[in-house]
Amino acid sequence: MTVNESVRESVAAVIVNFNAGAALLDALQSLARDRNIDWQAIVIDNASSDGSAEQVEAVGPWVHLVRNAENVGFGRGVNQGIAATTAPLVLLINPDCAIEPGATGALARVLRDDPECAIAGPKILDPDGGVQGSARGDPDMLTGLFGRTAILRRFLPGSAAARRNVVRAEDVGSMDAGRVVDWLSGACMLARRSALDRVGGFDERYFLYWEDADLCRRLRGVGMNVRYVPKAVAVHQVGRSSRTARASSIRAFHRSAYLYYATHVAPGAWNPKRLLARTLLTARCWWRLRVEA
Repeated sequence: MTVNESVRESVAAVIVNFNAGAALLDALQSLARDRNIDWQAIVIDNASSDGSAEQVEAVGPWVHLVRNAENVGFGRGVNQGIAATTAPLVLLINPDCAIEPGATGALARVLRDDPECAIAGPKILDPDGGVQGSARGDPDMLTGLFGRTAILRRFLPGSAAARRNVVRAEDVGSMDAGRVVDWLSGACMLARRSALDRVGGFDERYFLYWEDADLCRRLRGVGMNVRYVPKAVAVHQVGRSSRTARASSIRAFHRSAYLYYATHVAPGAWNPKRLLARTLLTARCWWRLRVEA
C-alpha cells in the first residue's frame, strides 16, 4: 500500500430522500461497509410518506436525520446537508444509489492529487451491470438525439455525437486519475467543500434534474475541473424516488432543462433561441406525459 492509499479520509455524506423506500437503508449500509472512511452522514428527508425516514435512526450515531415539512427539492436539500456538516470532502449520493467499498477513497485521491479538481465521480452501473453513462458533454442541439437515454445513441453508440454527449468508461485513459469531463451525474459524486462554497453550492432554482450539469458548469467557469473516475464504482436504481410522483418528475425535468438552456446556452431575456427551446421542451413534456399516462 502506498502512502497516498493509506490516508484515512474524513467525508460527509449527504443524501436527500423522498420516498426511496428500502433503497435508502441500502445506500447507508453501502457507506458503512467502507471502513477506511471517517464518515459523518446526514439524510435530508423531503416530507416522505413511505416510512423510509424512520430507518435512518437505526443505522448508527454517525447518521443524522433532518426532516423537512415539505418537499423543498433536491438542490435546496443538498445545500441544507452541506451546511449541516463539516468534513472537507462531501459525498453527494442519491438514496437509491450504493457505492462500492474503496470507491470513495479512489475519488478522494483524485481530488488530493489535482488541486484544481472540484468534483470526482465514479462509474455508475445499473443493477444488472450496465453502464449508465454518468459522465457527459455539455448539452447541445444534438443532445436530444444522442443523450444518455436518446434513441439514436442506442443505435449509434460509437458515433462522435454519442461519444461527445456520453463519455464511455473505455475511452478514459488513466483509470486512477480519470478524465476531465464537462459534467457528472449528481447521483453520486465526491466534491471538495471549498469548491462548493466558492460557487454557492447548488442553484436552488432547480427543483429536480439538471442541477448537477449547472453546478459543474459554474465550477468550470471559475477555473476548476471535474473528473470521471471509472476505477470507482457505484450502483444506481434509476428514478426510485421519481417513480412515486412520475408526472411531477417529468414536468420538473423539462422546467429544469429550460432553465439550464436559458442560463448557459441562450442568456438574455430576448434571445430568440429561448422561444424555440421552450416550444420544443413543452412539446416533449406533453408527449412524455401522454406516454406515461
